[in-house]
Amino acid sequence: MVDVVEVLVEAGNCTPGPPLGPALGPLGVNIVNIAKDINARTGSFKGMKIPVKITIKDDKSYSFEIGTPPVSALIKDTLKVESGSHKPRHEVAGDLTMEQLIKIANMKGDGLLGHDLKAKAMEVAGACVSMGVTIDGKAAKEVQKLIKEGAYDGPLGA
Repeated sequence: MVDVVEVLVEAGNCTPGPPLGPALGPLGVNIVNIAKDINARTGSFKGMKIPVKITIKDDKSYSFEIGTPPVSALIKDTLKVESGSHKPRHEVAGDLTMEQLIKIANMKGDGLLGHDLKAKAMEVAGACVSMGVTIDGKAAKEVQKLIKEGAYDGPLGA
């Protein structure tokens, strides 16, 4: 029989305590080793909450899949802000550079629906719209229009 445990852990700082310990303790696996392996693979998201799906086999061997934080969490982390704007059309929560937007799109990778970097950048810009975040000093909707028109094809490799 295979057991699957899904937990939300702090990337790069996962400990054998809660939430990992109580979820894995009854399964008789080495929680310390699992925590170390998770920390080794999640260092790039350090300090953020990320979903982890751990599969435990009968012989107590394990494997795990690391999810990525939501786009909004990556934007907030990049901008070092607590939250997006409470009035997105009227207040600006922060300003991303196009390079930061591309980095976020690459970090999310397959977690986004877009088939190429240009489409993924559109998705990240869409999150900026709802958060009240500008991109290169421009409204996120305006940047989406510019991306569609090809103004950022160079940096996006399109």
